[in-house]
Amino acid sequence: MLQQRKSQVILAVGCGLTALMIGAAASTLRPSPGDSPRWMGFAQTEQALQNLDLGQDEDSAVLSLVAQSATERAEQLEAIARGEASPDRNRARFLLASDLIEQGQGGAAIDWLNNLEQDYTVLAPQILAKRAQAYTAMGETAKAGETWQALLRTYPESPISAEALYVLGQNDAQYWNQAMEKFPAHPRSVEIAQAQLNENPNQLAPLLLLARHGHYLPNIGSILERLQTEYAAQLQPEDWEAIAFVYWEKAYYGNAGAAYARAPRTSLNLYRTGRGAQLGERRLDAMTAYAQLVQEFPDAEETGLGMLHLARLTSNQEDALRYLDTLIAQFPDQAAEALLARASVLEQMQSPQSAAQARQSILSQHSQSDTAAQIRWQQAEQKSAAGDLRGAWDWARQIVTENSDSELAPEAAFWVGKWALQLGDQQKASAAFEHVLKHYPESYYAWRSATFLGWDVGDFTTVRQKMPEVVRPAQRPTPPAGSEALKELYRLGQDQVAWTLWQVEFENLKKPTVAEQFTDGLMRLGVNNNLDGIFMVSSLAWRSRADEKADYQALRQQPKYWQALYPFPFLEPIEAWSQQRQLNPMLVTALIRQESRFEPGIQSVVGATGLMQVMPETASWIAAQIDLVQYNMADPNDNIKLGTWYLDYTHREYANNSLFAVASYNAGPGSVADWIERFGFNDPDVFVRQIPFPETQGYVEHVFANYWNYLRLYNPAISRQLAQYSQEHAKVASAIAD
Repeated sequence: MLQQRKSQVILAVGCGLTALMIGAAASTLRPSPGDSPRWMGFAQTEQALQNLDLGQDEDSAVLSLVAQSATERAEQLEAIARGEASPDRNRARFLLASDLIEQGQGGAAIDWLNNLEQDYTVLAPQILAKRAQAYTAMGETAKAGETWQALLRTYPESPISAEALYVLGQNDAQYWNQAMEKFPAHPRSVEIAQAQLNENPNQLAPLLLLARHGHYLPNIGSILERLQTEYAAQLQPEDWEAIAFVYWEKAYYGNAGAAYARAPRTSLNLYRTGRGAQLGERRLDAMTAYAQLVQEFPDAEETGLGMLHLARLTSNQEDALRYLDTLIAQFPDQAAEALLARASVLEQMQSPQSAAQARQSILSQHSQSDTAAQIRWQQAEQKSAAGDLRGAWDWARQIVTENSDSELAPEAAFWVGKWALQLGDQQKASAAFEHVLKHYPESYYAWRSATFLGWDVGDFTTVRQKMPEVVRPAQRPTPPAGSEALKELYRLGQDQVAWTLWQVEFENLKKPTVAEQFTDGLMRLGVNNNLDGIFMVSSLAWRSRADEKADYQALRQQPKYWQALYPFPFLEPIEAWSQQRQLNPMLVTALIRQESRFEPGIQSVVGATGLMQVMPETASWIAAQIDLVQYNMADPNDNIKLGTWYLDYTHREYANNSLFAVASYNAGPGSVADWIERFGFNDPDVFVRQIPFPETQGYVEHVFANYWNYLRLYNPAISRQLAQYSQEHAKVASAIAD
């Protein structure tokens, strides 16, 4: 009974992430993740690489100390700060002062800040702010006020002046009004708006400011609700657009669609009106909005998607065919997907021959499309299930040659190797596995290919015992967007200050450039908003315009892009508890990344809590097993302590087979035992494909893909080995070696 209950409980582990990730979506219209091609023209990508260079590591002792604690780096910083004039000396003085202010030692900080703004001009406004904070820490309120006033006089346009306005406004309300008027996006202005509403809730202006600039607030939903219920008659179309945008970002699509219906009439807003209604299960409203989109914006990018949705929503098959035929004629980039939808409609109309012709047209006229790859993979799977391995191999090989940019290509290439092995052709199998490593080094199937090639990366039965070396980058990247001050602050580890500055500088939220979106991801990661930060980085792959694809490819070629995508927060407790449980720390890190994106306070809709998303009932059961009386699931150390015990338990349940252990962590040991009984276990790769829960199947692949990426990015030996195959990965290996 306990096992059955735990099975039901653990079903919730990781469930909340999908919905949360949708809520953190990028601001642009979302294409399919597979729309972004892997390779671009050399000249185009090289130009983009120059534009989006994340910066080479400087010979900077200070920047290499940023990851250390204030105590650990103090002595070295002091030595540099007392040395000869240099950029590093300026950085050392600024960091020392910042650390001392945090420790309440304002007097010592003042000494390091003395006249620093004259030498360190890029951070001159921030230095004045630090000086004011140091005086405050000393209890010198008059001197602090004078310094804030000096900051306002000297740098009135700098966003850091909002800090001065906030502090001075605590005694004189006019300063708060100035802050809201001049720097509405600054987090201090958001705080002021909240304070004004606490004093007098019945005010429209502060609510609108929060709707436009307080998207990160935990109570933003109630703010949007108040605007709609209490002030609807006073809202302008632009206000509705702001409300709709936040709803869309938070994955409340039904609410977003209703708000977009009252926003300015644009193709994107009309599309989201329809899509929001569709996801909110308001079919007729969705069809009306899509029809208006087609009529009013016949040539817009969103219109093709609208037609496709219309064809799928309408109950009239003739209308569906008409929409699809128009889509094929007007939007050739979406023709393959429309042809596949057309084939489905024709089958419903009892026209199997015409449906087959539509599918054949995809293979002949749109052979390199993702849709063609889907058809080929369906054929390969059918041939494999029928025991025709030669036929399966041939269909999969077509994906490798014709659809190398498809999301299915890594899987197809891997199975070309697997089926070649089963057909007795070792040479073709090895070539296929090496192809996966060369062209898809970040994929789950690269890890599986590496195991078949005999690499020391751990297989399902051995990965638990591995204790790989971890080498993290010495320095942070230079954000590709933002002011020089923002870039310097981020590289110095001044994350909260950098994030605050970015809220003012980042004005292009609805359609950010690749550089802006990546920078936004870095800023979010810096303040431990890891869920949204990782999403902002990962969703860059969905860009559809040629220039944006080139920019994305330029980022992919840089190690620091991948390090942002696979960060290492909470490394110390992860390593400590992994060693205690004799678990591979990279496997634990990989599982946490999939479960929660390293969010300590995250909670799923069914109550799974924290980094490792353990349900409260499961936590209680674990605590009883280890005689743990007091614990806090929101505390990272406690959460990892309990989660690693359970991961150790699932390993022990299945003789340290990590495939079963990871699947059990998601679906429960009872489910995995049932699958083993139903399907047997002769081949782990076949077993993964047979998992009947799509969520668990994807979960297993994502966890081990995460493991592989942490291994290739942070383990020097594996990184060097992969660099021999993959030119894309070679730069990563070089960065680790340096």
